Amino acid sequence: MAADPPEVSAWRPRVPGVVEVFHAHFTEYAYPMHVHDAWTLLIVDDGAVRYDLDRHEHGTPHDTVTLLPPHVPHNGAPATPDGFRKRVVYLDSSRLGEELIGRAVDTPDLRDPLLRRRVGQVHAALARPGDELEAESRLTLVGERLRDHLRRRTDAPAPRPDPVLGRRLRELLDARVADGVSLEEAGRLLHAHPAHLVRAFSGAYGIAPHQYLMSRRVGRARRLLLDGLAPGEVASATGFYDQAHLTRHFKRLVGVTPGRYRSSSR
Repeated sequence: MAADPPEVSAWRPRVPGVVEVFHAHFTEYAYPMHVHDAWTLLIVDDGAVRYDLDRHEHGTPHDTVTLLPPHVPHNGAPATPDGFRKRVVYLDSSRLGEELIGRAVDTPDLRDPLLRRRVGQVHAALARPGDELEAESRLTLVGERLRDHLRRRTDAPAPRPDPVLGRRLRELLDARVADGVSLEEAGRLLHAHPAHLVRAFSGAYGIAPHQYLMSRRVGRARRLLLDGLAPGEVASATGFYDQAHLTRHFKRLVGVTPGRYRSSSR
């Protein structure tokens, strides 16, 4: 019986530090020895992968996060009869520095349920055009936890609250509701590391920056819909990627679609 044909999907999102996103399902294909010039952050949803890194054999069960460092040869092959289904995000050195390569070679497979869940959330956001700030926010926290693993500080003390920085980020988001702002740019403007920005904002307001921005956009959309604008016009005016992007977030926060909300107005 012939093997199922490979299923692949690849794209480059508008998220700082992300070189490529790659989703694939392989049943028989085996990667030869090769290298990447970026960090390979890998999770396997079905099956398992067996691979060699620095002349040592490793595996990727579904509850593991695998981090392969740049410039280090590795291969990969299915470890189960039905192959494997994987999701990969390739990251440049702005996300993880090359000084961590040695540690990653020693411990590429990380058993961490919280990290595994967060990487899955990153992929979910990366697959939705218009949710780049959410993807960047979630990826920032993933990078922080990866660095803690590589530096063996998984039980590091909680960071101290920084309400002033949280307020400054809120003011920046309020000024850029429609245009938006990336965490990378916000970090430059506010002279703070993106991970510190996310934690300071969440600690001050109990909501992540991307959730706050979407709430503000939906609030503006509600007013424009009640003014009689069509959903497509509203999406463009409030910073959403397209009407579908508006509909998804609007229904999540309001409970109905923009069109139904508009038609209900008196």
